[in-house]
Amino acid sequence: MASLRIELLTDLLGIEESAWDRAVAMSPTRSIFQTLAWQRSWWKAFGRGHLLLMAVYESDQLIGIAPLFADQGMVYFVGSGGSDYLDFIGMFSNPQLLLSVLKLAREQAPDFVGFHFYHIPEGSPTIRNLVAIAPELGLNCFDEGTLDAPSLRFQDWPVAKRLPSQKKSLVRHEHALRKLGNLVVDHFSEGSQIEPLLSAFFDQHIGRWAATPFPSLFLDQKQCEFYQILTQTVSSRGWLRFTRVSIDNQPIAFHFGFLFQDSFLWYKPSFEIRYADKSPGEVLLRSLLIQSQIEGVKLFDFGLGDEPFKERFTTEIRRVRTWSLYPIP
Repeated sequence: MASLRIELLTDLLGIEESAWDRAVAMSPTRSIFQTLAWQRSWWKAFGRGHLLLMAVYESDQLIGIAPLFADQGMVYFVGSGGSDYLDFIGMFSNPQLLLSVLKLAREQAPDFVGFHFYHIPEGSPTIRNLVAIAPELGLNCFDEGTLDAPSLRFQDWPVAKRLPSQKKSLVRHEHALRKLGNLVVDHFSEGSQIEPLLSAFFDQHIGRWAATPFPSLFLDQKQCEFYQILTQTVSSRGWLRFTRVSIDNQPIAFHFGFLFQDSFLWYKPSFEIRYADKSPGEVLLRSLLIQSQIEGVKLFDFGLGDEPFKERFTTEIRRVRTWSLYPIP
């Protein structure tokens, strides 16, 4: 610890993207949600309270980033809300380093109440370190529960089974849609191609969820702005994947997702509610499975949630866990 230096930064422009990338590469858990492009986009759209961004240096080399903020006395990860996986970035396996970072965060948080850390992957050393250092901070550590993150690792798919994209139901639904007209699937990765399509995507998603107890997130203008910012920032790094399924030039399904390293993330799908009985979502999924294999994807990540359709394609289930730390009474 004597050779380490922790620097408190005032904004997300304080760390060069190349240095941030290297810190992500050193993390035991890595995802699109840890990248500077994602963090900047999220903070620009949803940032509130007091940013507590800390950079950890060994000599002059950046080895860790604590992307935190304080709001009404609580300290959270930047990205808390809409991010499937969150964690400290870089080399945080040393519990004493985490202890020093949290002490500094507590000192800098106005009217400190506690810490609330969403969606830490179960394999992260952060979990055991939080439990270990909580008494030294004078805090109780609470396990707030887990969420499943099903995924398909292509190399683990049984050889004797049909390829996931060739499942009978997926093929059958695609054939049924082709009978209705000219079925076309387009995959986009350039922001200039995607931005003009976002409005139709938002409207379709709103229509899809209108008759359910769960209104579309795109009724919130901040969410629309967030996706627009993401399109500009993430696509510039080559990580954004936007898909449109159309019949006779009319979009019947969209997907907004990411290809990061060797993993494809199923993130935000939508489909035209008028075609619900034709299962356009299954046609969308089939197209994404095929495209993922074309691009050499190793892991098809279905993201958080245990929806039944995911079970048919899952080869492994990872989990995220949420933790809270509050002062001992």
